[in-house]
Amino acid sequence: MNEAESEISTPPDGFEPLIRKGAFSVHNGPFFFRPGDGEVVEQAFYALPRHANGLGLVHGGMLSAFMDGLLAAAVIRQARRPAVTIHLSVDYLHMARLGEWVMGEARLTRAGKDVAFAEGRAHVGGRDVVRASAIFKLMNRER
Repeated sequence: MNEAESEISTPPDGFEPLIRKGAFSVHNGPFFFRPGDGEVVEQAFYALPRHANGLGLVHGGMLSAFMDGLLAAAVIRQARRPAVTIHLSVDYLHMARLGEWVMGEARLTRAGKDVAFAEGRAHVGGRDVVRASAIFKLMNRER
């Protein structure tokens, strides 16, 4: 754990570190999740300096990447297949700041043979900061 990560406050109740395999997610984390097998996937991150723009606000690119991963997790959990994003729509509603926990929740809204749809939101202290929806290409599992 580097010096900035040691500044992360205790995760919200019920959240655990999320182990990600991809270098992009590892670099941009750490991320946390609430275990469960229901329809709603919950993840979070603590806003560190590397997540912010020059104004001390969480960068829109960080929020977009967080929502992309969160929506994908909802699709993968419910469709039980790997998926890749083919469209992502993000609405920025409010600001998130350094030192805040950004909480996200997402769910699969529909899945067909080849594509799936998901929607979700990220919030800080009860106020929505982002709403997003996405379309995913469902992949076949590698053998």
